Amino acid sequence: MSRIVLAYSGGLDTSVLLKKLIAQGHEVVALTANLGESDAVAGDGAAAELEAVRAKALALGALDAVVVDARERFVREYVMPALAANVMYEGMYPLSAALSRPLIAALLVETAHRYGADAVAHGCTGKGNDQVRIELGVRGLDPGIAVRAPLRESPLSRPDAIAYANAHGIPIAHTAAKPYSIDANLWGRSIEAGVLEDPWHGVPEDAYAWTASPAARPAHADEVVLAFDGGALRQAQGDTALRQAQGDTGALRQAQGDTVDTVAMVAWLNAVAGRHGVGRIDLVEDRVIGVKSREVYEAPAATVLIAARKALERLTLTRDELRFKATSDQKYAELSYDGLWLSPLRTALDAFNASFAPRITGEVRVRLHQGSAVVTGVRSPFALYDEALATYGAGDAFDHAAAGGFITCYGLPLDRVARLHAAPALA
Repeated sequence: MSRIVLAYSGGLDTSVLLKKLIAQGHEVVALTANLGESDAVAGDGAAAELEAVRAKALALGALDAVVVDARERFVREYVMPALAANVMYEGMYPLSAALSRPLIAALLVETAHRYGADAVAHGCTGKGNDQVRIELGVRGLDPGIAVRAPLRESPLSRPDAIAYANAHGIPIAHTAAKPYSIDANLWGRSIEAGVLEDPWHGVPEDAYAWTASPAARPAHADEVVLAFDGGALRQAQGDTALRQAQGDTGALRQAQGDTVDTVAMVAWLNAVAGRHGVGRIDLVEDRVIGVKSREVYEAPAATVLIAARKALERLTLTRDELRFKATSDQKYAELSYDGLWLSPLRTALDAFNASFAPRITGEVRVRLHQGSAVVTGVRSPFALYDEALATYGAGDAFDHAAAGGFITCYGLPLDRVARLHAAPALA
């Protein structure tokens, strides 16, 4: 009999896998990571929900069920480095699920060591991205641990999984009418399966949970002010109207003393921006294995924070830094999406982003309204913007005459090419 640590969400697939692995004679330790799914919009009832997941695993026959509160670690070690790279896979997806997988891999390895397990298992399918991310994560941390992928070894359709659960008394929330597969953490919520597999089919409103429908959004706009210090998010504050609507939750999200509760700030932004429908993403993306997939996401806080961070970077970084960073940010997103979080290149890109982090200091004002998050103001003590040089008003300090010499030198190559083309052909 072998001992396996199973990444357990309490949902349909992993509950079926837990029961099947036990039926095969394995001892199974169920590992559940609290990555802030409940905090993302409300913050209430998270402990009760996680205890229910743990109790469910034990009731299904798990040797033990472990719940790890990894919210702060997730934000500090994965979300914030990714935010420094403005990660948006294929220009749209802020990698909520992808960023959680290397952490889940680390927790699987740590739990396997603790329980003396010789294998870990996950509920990823054979054509999904997460099998790659989790398995590469485990291999990068401890190549001696075997990784089981039961749904790759014996594929199970969602209808068959629902039928198995019903036949074996496994409580589930899925139905044939609403068979969505959901994955969520503090950084975003992923929705797939069912009618969403047809990219011509619109997204049903019942697929969304974090973002208000157009009819339910406030008629007025709200503004939030985000403060960054040395690249780190330090404060998140709502305007007067928002504080009146939200009560104390519209106040600064900063703990007592010098400790900043970034988890609380991200959760607050999810709730505030989600109320305005910010962060809905409908994307046909290219999976790691080459298959195109229609994915739907909700990422209110990520959408707001990435927009704010980019605005601050545009104000404080040089043109060459911004041009190079655009390329490195894209590479960072690709590495993260492709399961290569532990690659030396990603570590090197972290070092690049850290090199100018002290200048990513300042405040950004973002307007939230009817599904949009628009930066309306930005300021920083490290701003490279100089109003005296930029203005066309009376305070203009720019030397206009100098531009003539610049254009002459800058255009010399074009001048030479034009003269060559105008010259008569040689006999």
